[in-house]
Formats: sequence, C-alpha cells, structure tokens
Amino acid sequence: MAEGEDATMTERLNMDRPHPARVYDYFLHGKDNFAVDRQAAEHLLEAFPGFRTAALSNRMWMHRAARYAAEQGITQFLDVGTGIPTSPNLHEVVQEIVPSAHVVYADNDPIVLAHSRALMASRPEGRTAYLEADVTDPQSILGSEEVKDLLDLSKPVALSLVGVFHYLPDALEPYDLIRQLVEPLAPGSLLIFSHCTPDFAPDLWERAIQVYKADGGDAQVRSKEEVTRFFDGLELVEPGVSAPFRWHPDAETEAMVAKDEFNDVMCSLWVGVARKP
Repeated sequence: MAEGEDATMTERLNMDRPHPARVYDYFLHGKDNFAVDRQAAEHLLEAFPGFRTAALSNRMWMHRAARYAAEQGITQFLDVGTGIPTSPNLHEVVQEIVPSAHVVYADNDPIVLAHSRALMASRPEGRTAYLEADVTDPQSILGSEEVKDLLDLSKPVALSLVGVFHYLPDALEPYDLIRQLVEPLAPGSLLIFSHCTPDFAPDLWERAIQVYKADGGDAQVRSKEEVTRFFDGLELVEPGVSAPFRWHPDAETEAMVAKDEFNDVMCSLWVGVARKP
C-alpha cells in the first residue's frame, strides 16, 4: 500500500484516536482494537475499574432484552451503534426465537464494516444487513436502502441503542435524536436503551470522563432522571429503568450477582425497554 493510501486508511479508521466500538471491544477481551484504543481503555480502567464489568453486564442485558422483544412477537430489529461483532450477535439471539427475523445493523466505525460478514450470516429464513452510518444523522439510517429493503416501518420494530448515547454530549441534542429515530416507528415498536451513569460512584466517573476526554474522546454520563427522559412518550416495560442485572435476570446473571461480580457501582448503568403506544 502506498504512503498516501496508508495515510488515508489511518484517517478512515481513526487510528490516531480511540473509538468507542474498539474500546468496548477491548473491554470484552476482543482483538479488533488498536494501540490507541487499548491505551485509552487502560487509562479508563485506572480511573474506574468497573468498565469491564459494565461492558459484560451491558452485553448480557442486551441479549435478554433482544429475546424479550422477539418473544413479544417483534420480527424486525434496527441496531444502531452495533459495535464490533461478538457472537452471539443480536440477529443470532433473536433468530433462535424467530428464524425469519430481519435485522439491520448500523455503526460509524469502518472497522465494524470490515467485520460485517459476521453480522450478515443470517439464518436462511431471515435477513440481515449492515450500513455505515452515524446515530447523529437519523435520516441517513432511516432513509437508507438497507432499512427500506429489510424493514417495514408500518409494522413494529425493535430499536436497539445499547451503550451509545453516553458518547453524545448535550451539544449534540441527544433527546432530539431519540425523537427522530422513534417518531417514524409504528405503534407497538420497542426502544431497547442503556446508558452509563455516575449515580453510584460520582467521583470515579468524574475522573473517568476527564481521562477519556484527555485521550481524545467525548462522553457525558447521566443520572437516572436524565436517562428516564429518553423514554418520554413511551411506556416502560417492568421493572422500568433499572440496573442491567435487575432487568429480567436469568440464572447466569443471578449467579454473578450472588458472587458480587455484578453490583451497582461496578456496572454503573441504567437500562430499559419501552413500548411506543
């Protein structure tokens, strides 16, 4: 590869600064990350040792929430902020229940595109697609050929926004972005949403945010009240906005709670699932 092409690829992959999808991959012990991501992740772990626990609990909760949606009869899924594929991916979870389910993935990191083949290994009865798009531009997602081809927005869709919005400071108007993504969806659609919170360890999280910004990232963690606002106009599924390990826990989750591997401080997340009336 020529020097100019190297520079273009470096810029395209954002290899000079950490990317949330790759930092998250590192927390999950993945291998699809760069030195800049590992450095940022280690700095974050020094500031707040619970990041790996939070990532794991978030991932396990996402699986349960996706199963819940499929069990409620949802057959269409839009997963924004997909991250680097880690099996089981969302389509693998829901197609165990609804083999004909359609899933569209979206992320803004080119490295996710490079690994998107794993996201498109659908069961023959169902379909999956991947598009490179940014959550800050909802119309580029909802108006995409992938969404038009795979999803019928006149019927219920499960919109998954897992661990995405704490990377969006208030200046990006995150509540308006949620509105733009949810408004076109049919009644009966579900919002699957998780967000980091400083509620249980404010001093540690203040330091963690400072560290992340110093490494070139941007983030804003929010209180339970602020996270609950993302569900305005929707009907929260019981138990409402809660810690991930308290939302419909399975046996594996309960075992980790019993060993104190999952607790409020180490997970520091608010999660919820809500239905559009």
